[in-house]
Amino acid sequence: MPAEGQAVRTIAIVMLLAMSLACTKQPTETATQSVFSDQAKELAAIPPADPTKYPNWHDLRDWKNPYLVVREDGIGYVDMANNEIRILKPEDIPSVLAALPESAWPYGRVVLVSQATPKDSSDQAKAEIRKNRGLLIGTLDEVKVQVHEAP
Repeated sequence: MPAEGQAVRTIAIVMLLAMSLACTKQPTETATQSVFSDQAKELAAIPPADPTKYPNWHDLRDWKNPYLVVREDGIGYVDMANNEIRILKPEDIPSVLAALPESAWPYGRVVLVSQATPKDSSDQAKAEIRKNRGLLIGTLDEVKVQVHEAP
């Protein structure tokens, strides 16, 4: 009998652990959508894009709104003032854009997007760029930020 009691107690402990793990709240798509929703609200305070304010395309350095470069290793956020590129995941873009001051948006809610040349011409590198581009465009669309393609 003592062995049966031990087995019942072990089964009960395992079941309690399983139930507690099942009840633990896991991050969900809804939580991510909520974060994007908050960032979209912050970005909505920026006026809509105004193409009449865009510069001529003689030099990309004339662009004053946020500038993003699709790369095989992520999305490059170009900081023209410091001549730096920060590599981000596509899902990080809304928080970075929402954190910018309103003065960073002289043309309204629009970003310049260009595409880097892959480091190698492998199909894998090209696929990574396509994947990152799709994720970026989808994310920007979700937070209602217009995309202006670099020439």
